[in-house]
Amino acid sequence: MLLASEMASAQYPVLDEVAGRVIQKYQGSSCEQLWEEKAQKQGRPKPPREQQALQLLRDDPQMRAMFINRVAAPVANKMFECGMIP
Repeated sequence: MLLASEMASAQYPVLDEVAGRVIQKYQGSSCEQLWEEKAQKQGRPKPPREQQALQLLRDDPQMRAMFINRVAAPVANKMFECGMIP
């Protein structure tokens, strides 16, 4: 019997890799780095690869839910620590 996380990995092999990178970015960055990056990206278009990933998540609600479930807690905790969310 496969667990939900094993099923997600089998169904969406790239999901683990992308989610891991997002989590690593937030956990490995200082608050100053995150604030700087946010300021630099304002008003700029996203790179093509990032746009493709976002489109995949928009088009597949199940994949989007799995991605958000995986990254939400670590990203939100870091943003809270950095004062990026109330």
